[in-house]
This record gives sequence, C-alpha cells and structure tokens, in this order.
Amino acid sequence: MKQETFGWSISNTYEQLPKRFYSFAKNSAFPKSSLVIYNEDLAKQLGISEELKKLSDEQKSELFVGNTFLDGMRPISQAYAGHQFGYFTTLGDGRAILLAEQNAPDGKTYDIQLKGSGRTPYSRGGDGKAVIGPMLREYLISEAMHGLGIATTRSLAVCLTGENVFRYEYLPGAVLVRVASSHLRVGTFEFAYLGDDSDVKALADYAIKRHYPYIQNDENPYQSLLREVIKKQANLIAKWQLVGFIHGVMNTDNMSICGESIDYGPCAFMDKYDPKIVFSSIDRHSRYSYEHQPPIGHWNLSVFADALLPILDENQDKAIKIAEDELAKYLPIFKDAFLSGMREKLGLIKEQENDEVLVSELLNLMYKNGSDYTNTFVRLSLEVGEQDGSYLQGTSELFNDIEFKKWQEKWHESIEISEQNMQKVYEIMKNANPFVIPRNHLVESALSNATNGDYKEFNELLKVLQKPYEYDFKNSKYQELPSVSMAAYKTFCGT
Repeated sequence: MKQETFGWSISNTYEQLPKRFYSFAKNSAFPKSSLVIYNEDLAKQLGISEELKKLSDEQKSELFVGNTFLDGMRPISQAYAGHQFGYFTTLGDGRAILLAEQNAPDGKTYDIQLKGSGRTPYSRGGDGKAVIGPMLREYLISEAMHGLGIATTRSLAVCLTGENVFRYEYLPGAVLVRVASSHLRVGTFEFAYLGDDSDVKALADYAIKRHYPYIQNDENPYQSLLREVIKKQANLIAKWQLVGFIHGVMNTDNMSICGESIDYGPCAFMDKYDPKIVFSSIDRHSRYSYEHQPPIGHWNLSVFADALLPILDENQDKAIKIAEDELAKYLPIFKDAFLSGMREKLGLIKEQENDEVLVSELLNLMYKNGSDYTNTFVRLSLEVGEQDGSYLQGTSELFNDIEFKKWQEKWHESIEISEQNMQKVYEIMKNANPFVIPRNHLVESALSNATNGDYKEFNELLKVLQKPYEYDFKNSKYQELPSVSMAAYKTFCGT
C-alpha cells in the first residue's frame, strides 16, 4: 500500500514476504544529530527534493537518523545468510534498518535504509552503530561509482549522531542514508533455501516482480531470473575490472540480485597495475584480489543457482542441468563485456581479430613496467588527442620501453583501420578512461580531516569524482600517485 506523505510515496512491499525474512526494528535515539552532507541530485531522482527543501538541516537530520518517522514508515531489518570468504553463516541487518520504500517519479521503487542506526534483532552482540569515516567513505565511493557509470547503491545523506562510538578509539558516531533498488542479495536466497521451497518461490516471485517484471510470463520465469542475474553480474564485474576497482569483500551477502555494487567497506582502486593486488586487511589468502573477481562472481552465482534448484524444475536432475547451462553463459558474457570496454578504452571502434591480443600485450607491459593503470589510459587518450600526457606519474617507464613502442605502432595501425576520424576516437577514449578516480591516499586524507570536523577536502574531492570523465587539467593533482609509505596500503571494513 502506498502512502503520500510530504512528497514521499511510501510502500512496504517487503512485508509481503513470509515473516521469517524480516523483523520489525527500533532505532536508537540520537538527541543531538546534525546534517553533514545531503545529496540534492539523488533527492530529485527520488521525487522528494522539493519537500526536503522546506525542512531545515536540523529537521532533515532528525529524519535521516530515524528520530522522526513519516506516516507509512515501518522500519524493519532484513534477514539473510551468506558465504563469507567461502564459509556459510546466517546473518541479517545488524546495524541497519529499512526505513521505507520510495516510489519514485521514474516508476521505480527504491529502498531507503539507515545504516548505523543502532541494534537490531540481528546485531549478534554488536552495538549496531557506525562512525563518521566509514559512512563518508561509502558516500564518496558510491557517488564516484555513479559518476563512472557503474550500477551502484547511492547515499542520500550522512548525519552525525552527536555521540562518540568506541572502535579502536572513541570516534564521532554517524548514520548513512543508503538508497538501493533493493537490498535483495544472493545471501537472501540462501536464507530462503534454509526454509521451505515455498519461501524460495515467494522470494523469487518478489524479486521478479520488483526487478524483472518482463520475465513474469516466460515459460520458466525462475530460469529467466537466474539468467538475468548472471547477465547483470557479469557486466557489472567487467565494469569493475575496466576501472581498476577492487571490491574487497565479495561475499554472497554482498552480491545484489539487481546488479548494483553494494557495501564498500574495504574496497579500493588500484594505482600500479597488478592483477594479484589485494587491499583488504582481512583477505589473507587473496580470495578477492583483482584477478579473482570474475571467477568469484561465478562462484557466488553458483550459490545463487543452488538456492533456486527447488523451483527451477520438479525433477532435480533437470534443475541442475538448467542451472549448469545458465552458469556456463557467465564467462562468455563477462569476456565480451570486458573486451568491448577495452576496445573503447583503446579507441578501437570496429572489432578486429587481434583486439584481444593487443589488450593482453598492453596489460602485460603495464605490469612489467609497474605502470599506473588509470594514468596509462589517460595518457593514451591524450596521445590520440595530440596532447602531452608525459606529466602523468607512473607512465614514463612504460612509454620509454622499446617493446611498448612496438606495441604503440600496432595499436595506431588498428585505430587507423578502425576509424579515420581521430577526434571521434579521442572522444570515445575520453568517455571510457576516467581522468580521475578515488585514489586511496586522497580518500584517506579527506576522511581523516572529516573525522576531525574539517570537510573542505572531502567536499572538493567529491565534486571532482562526480565528473570523472571531464579532462580538466586543473584537477591534475588528483592524478598524483601516493607516497612510498602508501604503497602497502590496506583497507578495513571500519564500522
């Protein structure tokens, strides 16, 4: 049922599922909340911008930390399970509540979730709260991913709660307002599988109705659901690889059914190209390294397929065959999406037989020379645009390599065969090769200052990252590489 409240069009469709999928939740009271940052662009997309403009910052923060509920808001926490680093466990929203679902002007329904709002029935001994650094980190990275054109959850606001929360020291408490097409995860289906087959069917029907309504009348809609999720994830992970993004914690509870990037705790972007690179401090066996992300995607989707087996076909041998056939499509879809993206990054407009070899040779040369991933592609773009990219750090050794010069000759030949208009090639390359990314040392510096109450650096970085494909040389400082001391940079989930 929808309720119109102050410009909001609220529904609570998740409550249509069996009650074991969620618990009603009560957030902590935060008497001294204050607004840190608010996403006007996202508010417009949700259709609530004009009404929120009527509220003071204090009134916004009261809403965004959960001190105030609008009519129709029925906070719940969702139950789910998951394989974490390969080991199965039951989970749930331990520090988040689903405030409501917003029916937006674009015809889509979005989850409005408060993250860090206090204990829930799934907190497992934790305090359910969050601190300012990680909440601003998710805001920054999710907006950067959105700017890069990668499907992602987004952030509507971050608020201080007015209390200090103890982690390794006392830090300012905060709440993030996360917006997602839904929070349905592979882990949600694993949780459903622990119950009756009817639970799996109910969840699958809900997922189809919410995300893939065009498959409802297919001969086997559950097979179609598996196919659609495989397609979404293969394309998503290809886009991660193309910008050098390492998620860091690709557990099945962090894989979204709708194909959005979600949960940015220990994520990072690579500087120097290294396919084996790992940033997460808890990924001791490199399970989620850059080069392992595509196969881990397949592994997670295999878990999803297992959970769907009871409804894929009454005959389990047939169900397994259906699942295997669909899973076999993952790698070709990923490879095609990755190669297509690499063609754009290299300005190869028309497909040629040697494209894959050309890409492979470049990546090998980049690895051999310790070349910066992002800056290398920017320099190649500038070369086509007849501009000097020699100032870009982390590229000189590669561009002086004799083998690379031979590779350049082959690349130029391929471009000329593909397209004569170099300005057209340049524009395509610029739109595929971000000028800036959220470099880890810049993110950490901005968050450190923000934790101490100075948001200037954070806001400046955010503004640049929201338009990563603008080749604005005034922003060249954001292309600089980290100091030697940051070379062994590690990320932490940081709650």
